[in-house]
Amino acid sequence: MKTKSNIRVGISIGDMNGIGPEIILKSLQDTRVLELFTPVIFANSKMMSFFGNYFKTKLQFHGISNAADVVDGKINVVNVWKENVKVNFGEEDKAIGAYAIKSLKAATQALIKKDIDTLVTAPIHKNSIQSKDFNFPGHTDYLAQELKGDSLMFMVSETIKVGLLTDHVPVKDVSGKVTGVLIEQKVKAIYHSLKQDFGVREPKIAVLGINPHSGDGGVIGKEDDEVMKPAIKKFVDNGKFVFGPYAADSFFGSKNNANFDAIIATYHDQGLIPFKTLSFGNGVNFTAGLNRVRTSPDHGTAFDLAGKGIADAGSFKQAIFMSISIFKNREEYMKLTENPL
Repeated sequence: MKTKSNIRVGISIGDMNGIGPEIILKSLQDTRVLELFTPVIFANSKMMSFFGNYFKTKLQFHGISNAADVVDGKINVVNVWKENVKVNFGEEDKAIGAYAIKSLKAATQALIKKDIDTLVTAPIHKNSIQSKDFNFPGHTDYLAQELKGDSLMFMVSETIKVGLLTDHVPVKDVSGKVTGVLIEQKVKAIYHSLKQDFGVREPKIAVLGINPHSGDGGVIGKEDDEVMKPAIKKFVDNGKFVFGPYAADSFFGSKNNANFDAIIATYHDQGLIPFKTLSFGNGVNFTAGLNRVRTSPDHGTAFDLAGKGIADAGSFKQAIFMSISIFKNREEYMKLTENPL
C-alpha cells in the first residue's frame, strides 16, 4: 500500500452555476498549499480548465480516472463524467444539479474507500438536486445514509460552535420532532465531537429552549419543562457539564455563549442566525457524528455573485483547513484512547 505523505482532501464541485468553482480555485490559488495537503476535485478536468481560464488563474490540473490514482503535489481532478457541460452562471438548472450529485456520490464513495481522507463540499442548490434518484434536502442527510454514525449539523468557527437538534425541518414540525431521545442523541454527539474532533477535555454545553423565554414556566408552551429539562438533568446527574434550557433571545446578546464550548439550538434559524451574524465568512459547516470527516462553507450557491469573480473564498478555505485539523485530532484521539492491550 502506498504511503501517503499528505492528507488527501476530496472536494465535490457543487452547483457549477454558482460560486463553487470560483471559491475552489481561489482556495488553491497559492500553490504552496500543495505542501500541506493534496486536493482531489471530483468533476471533469476539461471543466476545471474552463473555470481556470474563465477566472484567469494559472492553475494546472492533473486528470485521473480513479481517486485511488491520486498524485501528491498536484491538483488532482477525478473525471466523474466525460461530456462537455454548458454552464450558465447564476441560473437554477436541474441538469447542473445532477452533475453536482454525480460529483458528491463519487466523492463519498472515495471517502468510504479511504482514497481520500476528508471531504469538503462546495454549495449545492437544494431544489436543483432533487430527482427520483436523489431525494434529500441537502448534503448532511445523504451523508448520514452513506456513512456510519449519527449525523449532526455542527457550525463551527474559532470563537463559536453551534449544533442543531433539528436542521432542515419546517418550523411548524419542530416541537413534535424534539424528544428526550433526540436531545440525548445530539448532546452525546456534540460532547464526543468536542473531545475527539476539537480536543476539549471537559466540554461545557448550553442547550437553547424550544419556546420563547423557554416557555415561561408553561405559559408559552410546556415542551421546555416536560421534555428539555428532564433530558438535560440526566446529563447533569451523570456529571456532564450540560446546562439549560436557555432563552434564545438574550443568550447571544448577553455574550453567554462565550462561557460554553458549544451551544445546541433547537431548530435551524435559532442557531444559524446568531452563528452567521458572529462568524459569517469564517464559519464552517461540519457534519459531526460520522465515521468520516466532511466540512463545507457556511454559505450557499450565491447565484447573484456567480461568474463575476468577486466571491469570497474565506469560508471555503476555512472548511479545507478545518477538515485537516479534525482529521489529525481524530488520529491523535484514537491513539490516546486505544486499548494498549
